[in-house]
Amino acid sequence: MTVSRTVCLGFLAVITVGTILLMMPFSTTTGTWNDPIVALFTATSAVCVTGLAVVDTGTDFSFWGQLCILLLAQIGGLGYMTTTTFLILLVGRKFNLRQKIAIQQALDRPGMHGSTQVIQSIIATTMVFELTGIFLLIPAFVPDYGWNQGIWLAIFHSISAWNNAGFSLFSDSLVAYQSSLLVVFTITMLIIFGGIGYQVILEMYLWLRDRLLKKNTNLLFSLDFKVACSTTLILLFMGAIAFFVIDIKNQETFGSMNLNTQLLAAWFQSVTTRTAGFNSIDISKMTPAGLFITIALMFVGASPGGTGGGIKTTTLRVLTSCTKAILQGKEEVLLYERKIAISLILKAVAVLVGSVAMVLLSTILISLTDPTLNFIQLLFEVVSAFATVGLSTGITSSISVAAKLILIVTMYAGRVGVLLLMAAVLGDPRPSRIHYPEENLLVG
Repeated sequence: MTVSRTVCLGFLAVITVGTILLMMPFSTTTGTWNDPIVALFTATSAVCVTGLAVVDTGTDFSFWGQLCILLLAQIGGLGYMTTTTFLILLVGRKFNLRQKIAIQQALDRPGMHGSTQVIQSIIATTMVFELTGIFLLIPAFVPDYGWNQGIWLAIFHSISAWNNAGFSLFSDSLVAYQSSLLVVFTITMLIIFGGIGYQVILEMYLWLRDRLLKKNTNLLFSLDFKVACSTTLILLFMGAIAFFVIDIKNQETFGSMNLNTQLLAAWFQSVTTRTAGFNSIDISKMTPAGLFITIALMFVGASPGGTGGGIKTTTLRVLTSCTKAILQGKEEVLLYERKIAISLILKAVAVLVGSVAMVLLSTILISLTDPTLNFIQLLFEVVSAFATVGLSTGITSSISVAAKLILIVTMYAGRVGVLLLMAAVLGDPRPSRIHYPEENLLVG
């Protein structure tokens, strides 16, 4: 039982428990047993923090069903190892060496020391942001739905946004609040900070603390911080500009709005494609160019250590830096005056190849099971599932059972990671002492 197998089986166990709970009569508004495929799809989507849904979460699931979905999304957002470790801390047990190694690999940390403090800081950060989101959303929802329902809506959407889950209790997601500055600002900030990674947030906190206390310590930001923040900002602003320019004349999306609402909608759309899954416009009415931009942004996803999916911003920067090095005739890949190790470059290439292969395989299989589907809608749905985004053009509920099962596997592979899943199936790689001679090969 390797670490990769522990993580993969852990996610499967949580999905299984969630499926059983969502099948129970108390989870549905009708009080009858739920469809097993619907329960399995919803549980997988929640644990994998995707947000794709085959039924309306707000009307088909009771309060207990919605609470179950929310808890599954919280576990999925934190990650199996983080949640398990937190439970171990609650009961007062100490970590053994195997658990420390698992935490190190799950969180991609350089060492095993300080694992307890890291888990505690992750839980504390999650609680602070989610509670802040709840208090900010209460003034937006309570006037429309009353105190009881308004508070529950604030809790649900705050936790869903922080974990980049994308589940909403509104039938049209957040379309009704597309012009609300408070809702758009709160949801987008939760999405961004939830997807940027705990290590980045911790470095931000330390920097702000030193500035407020006027300490003379010279905090040096890590390469992870620089790459994650810069790439995130570039993608967010470029995405917002692209959506605004491309769909500005589309009367079914941006064209019918005033300028302020258009800017808010373009910004929200750019943020939510980073694996969040909420929408403030009708995705099915977007232009083909807008859909392709959304697919590209979804495929990149969030940053490592966060609650989002995709190939990650750091992978994109490593690959683009490799291209830049080749064009400049350099033999070293540099990022912010730091040399990137060959092992990281190989890992980035493996992530890209594995992700593309998974998307292509899922697209081909669903095109065989549902040949009448529009290609761009099909590709959109598969990338949304693999990158754990949750945006949809509206075909999720109408596809065949076989296609839903394929999407379930796709969501699972996207959440645990292609490389981790392959390591769980094939076993951990064994280092070899055999070195072969080098030879040139024509490439490109």
